Amino acid sequence: MGAVWAEEILESDAGPIRVRVYRGKVAAKAPPLVLHLHGGAFLGGSAKCGHLVSTLLADAGAVVVAPDYCKAVKDPFPAALKFTYGLLGTMCKGRGQLASKKSALFVAGEEAGGNLAAGLALKARDVALGGLQGQILLSPMLDPSVATGSFRKTQAGEMNCKWADGWKHYLGFGACHPYATPGYSLRLAGVAPALVVTAEDDPMRDESMNYARRLREAGVSVHEHVLAGKTGWPNAYCDDTGVRPEWGETVRGFFTEFFRETGALAH
Repeated sequence: MGAVWAEEILESDAGPIRVRVYRGKVAAKAPPLVLHLHGGAFLGGSAKCGHLVSTLLADAGAVVVAPDYCKAVKDPFPAALKFTYGLLGTMCKGRGQLASKKSALFVAGEEAGGNLAAGLALKARDVALGGLQGQILLSPMLDPSVATGSFRKTQAGEMNCKWADGWKHYLGFGACHPYATPGYSLRLAGVAPALVVTAEDDPMRDESMNYARRLREAGVSVHEHVLAGKTGWPNAYCDDTGVRPEWGETVRGFFTEFFRETGALAH
């Protein structure tokens, strides 16, 4: 443990982008390079909010690039996807400066960031972006119906739902492009291997498990985990107390195992 981060500027086709770059204290010769996208229901959040997950990824052996991205209130789909895809391309071309020319490239995200990560994996397949080796999805927002069994159970009695509001702003006037709603995509074959992590008390549990099942049925390699007990996900991902939660080391272990299984880290 003990990842550190620094603010860096990446030069992209759209101009300079300010990001956080996380690195573990012990680095492999060619560590995995991960684009990590924070949660926030498309309405809020920041790279600072994603600090905990970025740190866990770095402690698992990765170099992690964590940007802020545009909010759906002002910029609905496809603005955030377009921005993050451009950044992913910049990382692909410049991986030698960030990590190593031999580093494997991954996308990762929790909640709304998980939606973007899944959408990026679909787009990377379709435009043949070289080198995307895996997608890491934590409680991903994939189903805009917000009506699954797990969602109804955990949100019982709630009058206002930030996730429903987030979907409304993100999709605008009913857009259901597969990159915007990966859970509705009819063509999943050929996307990068996936690590899908959810929890028993996670409102996104059912849509996460359904997506993992459909990826597997499409022939995609999937690692799937459902944590038992109370996690407080997805709100608990944004923890700025500095105290690592009980599930932290378990999730870090999932990351390390996935990097190894995909060949991004030596066994």
